[in-house]
Amino acid sequence: MLPAIRGVQAGTTFFVTMIPLKVIAKLFLFDGDELAPELRAQRSLNKGRLPEMVRYMVENPTGYTFSALTASIDGTVRFDAVGDGPQTSLLGNLRIPMESRFVINDGQHRHAAIKEAIQQLPELGQEMIAVVFYLDVGLQRCQQMFADLNRHAVRPSKSIGVLYDHRDLHASLSRLLVLRCPVFRGFVEMESSSLAKASRKLFTLSAIHGATRTLLEGLSDVDQDGAFALADGWWRAVDEQLPEWQGVRDRAMRSPEVRADFIHTHGITLAALARVGNTMLRENRDIDAWQATLRALRTLDWSRQNPLWEGRALVGGRVVKGQTNVLLTTAVIRQHLGMDLPPDERRAEEALTSAGLSTASDTASRSES
Repeated sequence: MLPAIRGVQAGTTFFVTMIPLKVIAKLFLFDGDELAPELRAQRSLNKGRLPEMVRYMVENPTGYTFSALTASIDGTVRFDAVGDGPQTSLLGNLRIPMESRFVINDGQHRHAAIKEAIQQLPELGQEMIAVVFYLDVGLQRCQQMFADLNRHAVRPSKSIGVLYDHRDLHASLSRLLVLRCPVFRGFVEMESSSLAKASRKLFTLSAIHGATRTLLEGLSDVDQDGAFALADGWWRAVDEQLPEWQGVRDRAMRSPEVRADFIHTHGITLAALARVGNTMLRENRDIDAWQATLRALRTLDWSRQNPLWEGRALVGGRVVKGQTNVLLTTAVIRQHLGMDLPPDERRAEEALTSAGLSTASDTASRSES
């Protein structure tokens, strides 16, 4: 017997109740991979998602949030209302026979994560989660429910995830940079992870977040203030060598034109610059010591028309940001600055060469001749 609220949606009765997590872990069935997809009521479990979800619960026992599970009951249930009035008739107790079968329609990954999290932190078992119960009407209806529940689900953008994440120190640092660093202040799209063609912004918050995280990778001995100082100093130093960035801030150039004509405001280039910066900061955290090296950034042709970028930052004239593209773009910048290539970037260049394209150094030498 479970205390529940009864409701009707699209002519179908459903019940909302609260169940302890320790009961959730034992109560529901999941149609495993041994069944063909057409015979299951939901998609197969992606076990790669579970460690992160379990860690989220275990590391935030007083601050995690899980939305309600949706499940079907295959059994004869009885709802005993507490009264006959318009409101009290909706409140009551849901009586479910012990032999009933419960199948999750939405939330199978949350269910699996709850089971594992309780094993690591048993006290979580006393907590509650909301469950929406429907009366089971067969496999076809269950499959349709899964399709309907996921049809209009929209994953939030990476930018808004960074904006609203107050646990991740890197997210907090990124927000601080956007607010305080003159390079970014007023020119960052905070919600979307892409920029509209006519947008007056130059960067996205997600791109700055990803690049700054790369910039500070391995520098674990710095506190939050120190991390901000390094990141702020680095992006200011880069900004001094990119007159188009300054031109937009001075209203001498328009953001849409700069984004359309150059690649240096795009996420792939920010990531590549951050990889270069990470190497520099690992060797010497005094950014002033790198000023002479960074001046060469001003003489690099960042325009989309530069054939050097095709096959690296661009594919068919369009900016792409695969991991290999980041490595190849970084390699161009490193070589232009006179720096050695690390093994991963050298391998990417060799693979590009073997595919029939020239290396960054070959292309640069031909353009200079």
